[in-house]
Amino acid sequence: MATKISDKPNGPVAAALLAGGIGSALFGLIVFFAALSESFATALNWYNPVGPLSGKSILGVAGFFIAWVVLHALWKDKEINFSGISTASLVLLAVGLLGTFPPVWELFGGG
Repeated sequence: MATKISDKPNGPVAAALLAGGIGSALFGLIVFFAALSESFATALNWYNPVGPLSGKSILGVAGFFIAWVVLHALWKDKEINFSGISTASLVLLAVGLLGTFPPVWELFGGG
């Protein structure tokens, strides 16, 4: 006899997981484009002791929180295909990691 573990929908958890992937991908893309464009990197220097990392990290975290709030509002009472969300989140995480990897920038003339 199978027992149901929880009656709660998985939407809020799926929202947090996907938002993490979105924030990671956004951070990776920002780092990648900052490596390719000196003017973009300079625009991200919001606090001199930290340099462009200040803008990169603030935008990545802001992207995560915005995605989390929006997705949570949309999915708070819904049952979501968790395997699809997990796969998408892992792909977005990979995009984020590749964007922060210097050999990837160098392929496009950055660094």
